[in-house]
Amino acid sequence: MSAMDKIKKMLKGHEDQAGKGVDKAGDMVDDRTQGKYRGQVDKAQDKAKQQFGEGDRDNPPRG
Repeated sequence: MSAMDKIKKMLKGHEDQAGKGVDKAGDMVDDRTQGKYRGQVDKAQDKAKQQFGEGDRDNPPRG
């Protein structure tokens, strides 16, 4: 079992909380870098949320 599988198993049922944590971490990175990497941070946040099962329900990923 990979580390990502273990994390997903632990977060099952808590996707919203995981998404909030991802948002908070991304905001901290944006603050510390003064928004220099905002686009990359936003993409990373979206990918992390998709991995943890939350995703952007209003804008599903384009296939």
